Amino acid sequence: MEFPSVVQFLENKTIFVTGVTGFLAKLFVEKILRVQPNVKKLYLLLRAADAISANNRFQNEVIEKELFRVAKAKFGASLNSLISKKVTVICGDVSFHDLGIKDSSLVQEMKNELDLILNFAATTTFDERYDVAFGTNTMGANNVLCFAKSCKKLKLLSHISTAYVCGEKSGVILEKPYGLNETLNGIVGLNIEKEKILIDQKLDELLAQGATEITIKETMKDLGSQRAKLYGWPNTYVFTKAMGEMVLGHFKENLPVVIIRPTMVTSTYKEPFPGWIEGARTIDALTVGYGRGKLTFFVVDLAAIVDVIPADMVVNAIILAMAAHANQAYDNFIYHVGSSLRNPIKYSNFEDYLYQYFTKNPCIGKNGKSIKISKILILKNMSQFHRYVALRYSPLLKI
Repeated sequence: MEFPSVVQFLENKTIFVTGVTGFLAKLFVEKILRVQPNVKKLYLLLRAADAISANNRFQNEVIEKELFRVAKAKFGASLNSLISKKVTVICGDVSFHDLGIKDSSLVQEMKNELDLILNFAATTTFDERYDVAFGTNTMGANNVLCFAKSCKKLKLLSHISTAYVCGEKSGVILEKPYGLNETLNGIVGLNIEKEKILIDQKLDELLAQGATEITIKETMKDLGSQRAKLYGWPNTYVFTKAMGEMVLGHFKENLPVVIIRPTMVTSTYKEPFPGWIEGARTIDALTVGYGRGKLTFFVVDLAAIVDVIPADMVVNAIILAMAAHANQAYDNFIYHVGSSLRNPIKYSNFEDYLYQYFTKNPCIGKNGKSIKISKILILKNMSQFHRYVALRYSPLLKI
């Protein structure tokens, strides 16, 4: 499908986006407004205390970001009127029935008018509290699905997941849906409904014991990690996202659903301009740490492939999948969005890129001077790491 036809597909569409203050969701909203101002309506869900707070969050955490500088240059003063006309900001939370939207007339309006729903809402912390991650990543997916199934003319539900629901497998990983209560390691016993009961029981138990907030938080984090590893997933985040996919696949009935599984999402390649990023996640944290002179050594297999994908390419894939599969109520469509198959980057390449970039474009320290960096020390395994720490740091710590 050529790009002009995709832009045309978006025209006059009513679109609902959850998790709109998230990294990818912001890029999606910016792109829609920039390339297709003739979109009919954008309903944007975000968590806030009330409608005023929701609008303030949207203004401060989305519109006022540098991300919108190209759109502001394109539309000038008319951008504000475009947003006022096309955008409705909604206070809500995917963890609740009807997504926590309290205005019943607004809920009915949306269910009558929506063409497309995109669920970006997620908690992406690897070791998040199990109750929080389960509520957003698993039950949130279920609540969005229930909302979508009650929409009268919905053409597609697009759910943004992660490629790492596949765990720590190696080799070529197929775009395969999960069956309900399927596990990565084949251990029988996973039951999503019982996981919810287990969470509630643990919380009740902790409250009955008079546990502190800190104790409750740490206990629930440990519980999530234990449950994930029991069934073969490395952390709570990908475990709860995998269960969210299971719910969608099993209960979608005839609703058209597309699941997008990006790998490590990094800064933009081209749109709306190169290099935009917000926060430092996964590989970006290593990049920032190295550039600031804080990361001097690292444990890694230089021959291994690091699968990173620019955020604007992910958004383009999401939009293309929407245009391609709207109104197709067949099997689940799943797309891995990554670089390792067609354009692989090895850690050895990544190491060279970092050194070359920060040599030419050094970070500036608090003293106003350029931070000089050197080649990072690569440790090939944990044995080398332990030896290095014992020689380099242990004597100083003892002193």
